[in-house]
Amino acid sequence: MKIEQLAEKWDLVVLGGGITGAGIFREAARSKLKVLLVEQQDFAWGTSSRSSKMVHGGLRYLKEAQIGLTRDSVLERERLLREAPGLVESLEFLMPIYADRGPGKWLMTSGLTLYSMLSGKKQHQYFNKSEFVAKVPGINQQQLKGGFQFLDAQVDDARLVLRVLDEAKQQSAEAVALNYVTAKKILRDNNGKVTGVVLMDTDTGTLREIQTGTIINATGAWAEGLHPSPKQKLHIRPLRGSHLIFPQKVLPVNQAVSFVHPKDNRPVFAFPWEGVTLFGTTDVDHGTEINTDPSISKEEVDYLMEAVHYAFPQMNITSKDCLATLAGVRPVLSEGKANPSEESREHLIWVDKGLVTVTGGKLTTFRKLAVDTLKEALEFLPVKQMDEGDIFDQKNNPEPKPSTLTDKQWKKLKGRYGLKVKELIAMSSLEELTQIPGTETLWAELRYTAKNEQIRHLSDLLLRRVRLGLLLPEGGKNILDRVRELCGSVLEWDEERWQKEINAYQELWQQSYSMPQGVTL
Repeated sequence: MKIEQLAEKWDLVVLGGGITGAGIFREAARSKLKVLLVEQQDFAWGTSSRSSKMVHGGLRYLKEAQIGLTRDSVLERERLLREAPGLVESLEFLMPIYADRGPGKWLMTSGLTLYSMLSGKKQHQYFNKSEFVAKVPGINQQQLKGGFQFLDAQVDDARLVLRVLDEAKQQSAEAVALNYVTAKKILRDNNGKVTGVVLMDTDTGTLREIQTGTIINATGAWAEGLHPSPKQKLHIRPLRGSHLIFPQKVLPVNQAVSFVHPKDNRPVFAFPWEGVTLFGTTDVDHGTEINTDPSISKEEVDYLMEAVHYAFPQMNITSKDCLATLAGVRPVLSEGKANPSEESREHLIWVDKGLVTVTGGKLTTFRKLAVDTLKEALEFLPVKQMDEGDIFDQKNNPEPKPSTLTDKQWKKLKGRYGLKVKELIAMSSLEELTQIPGTETLWAELRYTAKNEQIRHLSDLLLRRVRLGLLLPEGGKNILDRVRELCGSVLEWDEERWQKEINAYQELWQQSYSMPQGVTL
C-alpha cells in the first residue's frame, strides 16, 4: 500500500516500527482499533535489528536492585519461549568464576537462586574447574575456580518485529503498517488536543494528512524530537552497543559464555547465533547522527578484542578473522550518571492531550510495555479496556514438513513466519528449500520476503528480512547474482535500479558493518 491509498481517519496512529511500536500495533489490532503504524526507515531499522539478540531475564539488573524489572523480564521471557518456539529459543549461558576478579561464587549463587525463583524453576548449576573447561575449551584458566551454567533465551530480533507486525495484520484488516513514512508534523486544535498528523513518504516526498485523536510516539531515540521529556532531569541518552561477528570455526562456542571485561568489569559475552559467533557488547555514548546507520568505532574494536584475547588466550583470534560488525543505539533514559552502564533500562510514558510518548525499556518486555502504553492512551480511544491475549497465534499449522528440511529447520521456519509458512512453501522449489552455504538461512526465504514484506531497498532484504549481510564475507557479495536471480521477478527492478541498489548496499556495508578505518588487521 502507498501513502496515497491510506484511509483518512484512524483510531490510532503509531509512530515507530521497532519492537515497541510493533507490540503496540499488535495489541491495538487485537482490541479492534483501526490502527496505522508508520516507520521513517525500514521496519526494525534502528535498535530492534541491532540488539544482542537476547531475550533475557535481566540477571545483571539484580546487581542494581531492579527486582521488578528482572521479575517482569523473566515472566515475559518464559511467555515468549512458550508462544514462539523456533523464533525464541532457550540458550544456555556459562559464566566462569575467577579468584582474582569478577563476581565470586557466593554472590553468583545468591543472584542465580533469586533468578531461578523468579522463573519458578531451578535453571542453574555450578561446575568445578575441570568440568567447566570441558564445556568451554580454550577458556582462560589462570585463576579459574569453576563456573556456573544458567538458562536464558535468544532471538532474531528483526524477525521478531516482522512476525509481531504480521500477527497484527492477520488479526485485523484495519491494521496497516508502512515503512519509509515519516511523521512531519503533529496536528492539534486550538485547545492543544491532537487532531491528526502529516505524513511523508521518505523516498518520494509525497505528503498525506491523516486524521486521528490518538498518536503513540514509539520512536525510541527520536522520541524527544516529537515531544520533550516532561521531567527536567530525565532525558534520552543515545548509547551505542557494538558487536564483532566471527565465523563459528574461529570462535567455537556452543553456549553463550559471559564474563567481566578485564578493563572495567562490565559483562561481555560470546554466543552462537545463526551459524556464527557474536561477541559484545560495548556501552558508550553515541554522540553522532542518529538518522544514519551507526557503526563501531576503532576504540570499541580495541575494547572487544582485548576481551576476546583475555577470555580465549590460546585461540590467536585477530580482527582480521571478523566477518562483520554490528552497532545499535539504545534509547536509554538518563539520570545523568557518568557511567552509561549504570543508567536504568526502565521505560517511561508521558501523555499530552492525545500524544502518548513511550521510550526506554527492553526487547524482552515489549508486550508489557505495549499494554502499559495503550492503557495510558485509553482516554483518547474509542475502546475503554484492552483485550489482552497471546502475542502469537497459537493455531496448529498442519502443513507437512518438506522432505529437504530437518525438524530443527522446520521448527525455525514456522517460528519466523507463523501461519505464513504455508505460503512460503507453496512458492518454493525443493532446491530453494536448502540452506545458503555458511548460514542457517534458506534460499526460499529471500524470494518470499522480497515479495511479501515491503522491501524498498536491497539493504532491507539482506540486513533485516534475512541476515546474510551479517553472516557472509563482505556482506554476501559473492551471492548477489543469485539473490537477483531469485528476487528479480517479485521486486520488478530494472537493470539500472538493481545496479543502483547493489552499489548502495555495498557502500553501506563498508561504512557501517565492516571494520572501521584505523584498525590494524
